[in-house]
Amino acid sequence: MNTLVDTLETSLLADIAAASDEPAIEALRVAALGKKGSVSELLKTLGAMTPEERQVKGPAINGLKTRVTEALAARRTELKDAAIEARLAAETVDVTLPVRQSPAERGRIHPISQVIDEITAIFADMGFSVAEGPDIETDYYNFTALNFPEGHPAREMHDTFFLPPDASGERKVLRTHTSPVQIRTMEASSPPIRIVIPGKTYRQDSDATHSPMFHQVEGLVIDKSANVANMKWVLEEFCKAFFEVRQVKMRFRPSFFPFTEPSLEVDIQCDRSRPGEVRFGEGSDWMEILGCGMVHPNVLRAGGLDPDEYQGFAWGMGIDRIAMLKYGMPDLRAFFDADVRWLQHYGFRPLDLPTLFGGLSS
Repeated sequence: MNTLVDTLETSLLADIAAASDEPAIEALRVAALGKKGSVSELLKTLGAMTPEERQVKGPAINGLKTRVTEALAARRTELKDAAIEARLAAETVDVTLPVRQSPAERGRIHPISQVIDEITAIFADMGFSVAEGPDIETDYYNFTALNFPEGHPAREMHDTFFLPPDASGERKVLRTHTSPVQIRTMEASSPPIRIVIPGKTYRQDSDATHSPMFHQVEGLVIDKSANVANMKWVLEEFCKAFFEVRQVKMRFRPSFFPFTEPSLEVDIQCDRSRPGEVRFGEGSDWMEILGCGMVHPNVLRAGGLDPDEYQGFAWGMGIDRIAMLKYGMPDLRAFFDADVRWLQHYGFRPLDLPTLFGGLSS
């Protein structure tokens, strides 16, 4: 029996020493100490021995089990340590490399999104709420309800993206302005109404300062006493806050829009004496920035309001245009090129939310 134990021990210890990884060690453990392992089978024979035989062979077999168990544990530890050493050698880290920025630090907010947030912050401080509407509109909301008569040039194919006729023969359009939201808001809400409407609009035009898809923001105020003086104050306060100047001169010129009467175009004081630079609130130059006017009675009627009881004013401007003016971007087409280098240069850090007290563009 001792010869058998010695032979088995020599064989098992040699196999354990030759094991190359942890799965091999586990296989040897099962082969030796598992239910049907070689050492376990020897332990089963103790029950059939006489007390005298058990006194001699029991310690030898149990000693074999102890030595095999210790050898397995020791070899498993060696293999674990070797694996760690190999991983450390293969996965070395150069601590002299600069630390990578987190996504919150590396990412950038697109200037259009930033300017929309700036506009929202300014008008929210004046008591306005944000309204939205669908990009695909009916002819009624996009034209008819806004006092565009049949045959008006803005309805022509060269300006508007028309969709194929639906089952009823109606041709919907990609909205050419955000003004349809004015009608939808008047239908759904009772005065007083104070809203701003930022959103995408679509027209067939493309060059350095025009895009087939662009962004507009409109404002609408409806109540019983709204007047031109209120409108001029709102627009002046907006321009001072947006361009971050203390004072700004504005010039209101008569114009024509189907949905307002009277209609006005607004120029803002600026200085263009420095090449490639525009400064607002100073100088003797003027730059057109937006259109505005008192809401036409026909538009009030289309919204379900009585023009003898209510009146209002509205204005609209291109978000892309005022973003270009404020941040010195020369070409509108770059807004939509998805160039990461451009976004890194002109973009804004995501955690720098615009506020009036903290600075819109800080």
